[in-house]
Amino acid sequence: LCSNNNPYASFGATLARDEEQNLWSTPHDVTHTEADDDRVLYNMIVVRNQLDKDSEEWQKLNYDIYTLRQTRKEVRSRWKHILEDLGFQKEADSLLSVTKLSIISDSQNMSKARDILLKLSEETNIFPTSWELSERYLFVVDRLIALDAADEFFKMASAVYPKRPGPDRGDEGPRAPQS
Repeated sequence: LCSNNNPYASFGATLARDEEQNLWSTPHDVTHTEADDDRVLYNMIVVRNQLDKDSEEWQKLNYDIYTLRQTRKEVRSRWKHILEDLGFQKEADSLLSVTKLSIISDSQNMSKARDILLKLSEETNIFPTSWELSERYLFVVDRLIALDAADEFFKMASAVYPKRPGPDRGDEGPRAPQS
């Protein structure tokens, strides 16, 4: 039988296509936005797909795409861990869910949300050293401000992911108390 006449010929292709179009972390992730970091990943995928699979460039890009997705998963996992520790076990996923339709709850919170996000970036290791601040987490911080939990989130992030001197390494022990 010719594969063109086989109605099941593209069965796995749909899943593969969904995975390629997903720019966040997992297939069918509805939290995808079209933020700058998503466009960077999308552009990497487009370039990789134009290359020969056996080429060194394809392998390098494939590794970079995988690494970026893993880093995003780790950052999301850190945020979820803190949210759950703050008592948002049932709400953690929805608090972290950001879509193209997400809005800032109060425009007056925008400045405070930016300040807290920058402070999280500078004073904790919740983001890897090389991480570019994602607009996605600005929406999450805005939600935390609305819930009056942003300051507690920062305190918890500082305790669980304290800033360490030098390169961002997960295998370092806890930082010694300052005298």
